[in-house]
Amino acid sequence: MKVKIHTLAEDYAGYESPFLAQHGISFLIEYRGKKVLFDAGQNAAPILHNMELLKVSPGDIDYIFLSHCHYDHTGGLIEILRKIGKRIPVIAHPAIFRKHFVMKPSLRHVGIPFRREDVEEYGELFLTAEPFQIIEGMYSTGEITEREEFERKNPEVYTLRDGRIVRDDLRDDMSIAIRTPEGLVIVSGCSHAGIVSIVKHALRLTGEKKVRAVIGGFHLIDAGEERIRMTVEAFKELGVEEVYTGHCTGLRAEAAFLEAYGDRFHKLHAGMVIE
Repeated sequence: MKVKIHTLAEDYAGYESPFLAQHGISFLIEYRGKKVLFDAGQNAAPILHNMELLKVSPGDIDYIFLSHCHYDHTGGLIEILRKIGKRIPVIAHPAIFRKHFVMKPSLRHVGIPFRREDVEEYGELFLTAEPFQIIEGMYSTGEITEREEFERKNPEVYTLRDGRIVRDDLRDDMSIAIRTPEGLVIVSGCSHAGIVSIVKHALRLTGEKKVRAVIGGFHLIDAGEERIRMTVEAFKELGVEEVYTGHCTGLRAEAAFLEAYGDRFHKLHAGMVIE
């Protein structure tokens, strides 16, 4: 069964493009006659504009999947739910509504920018940390508990636990894995769990041996050369055939993937359609 992925939101709009960019990610995944909105950017307006250009109707969306709490992946959710005009499942981790903030240069909330009740007004929350099948052949990875040692360093973000400020390890980071005749396709939002850890988890979860493509942000923008090198080498060792990345991946990491993958590396841009 083939999969079609529309890039509705990305940091880059492409060259001479009518599509609109924004800091964030949103994909529309078509699979087995169903449509899954993967993340909702930080603003609905560019997403709805890009959907119109791609001739995709919000009312045709069957599910929404939120990869994690960050505002640039969730901010457009409420307005998109209004445009969908029917109550559909909104799949996310149970911790997605927690306090989530940075303290440099000053205290700033960077988590989901609305309350649970706001989402429940328009959609049906489906909150679980467990891996599960969304559609036959399409899986939520659930929480990624086994992380590669070199991927365990996360940004300086914090949460509150029993009134105490503690480092937030972004356990709510989840991805989607899709079976295709050519191998597994893995879609990630920011890969805070570590993109190599995500790929290995998806292979264990599905029992697949072959990775056709990995798509999304890899959050290597602040990574050093050693982590970038280890990530690219792990992709090659795992047999990842094709890479589509952008958003939080960073120019140095994109350059490393381009050097390693050549024509099989693709820089994501708003409006890109992957089949």
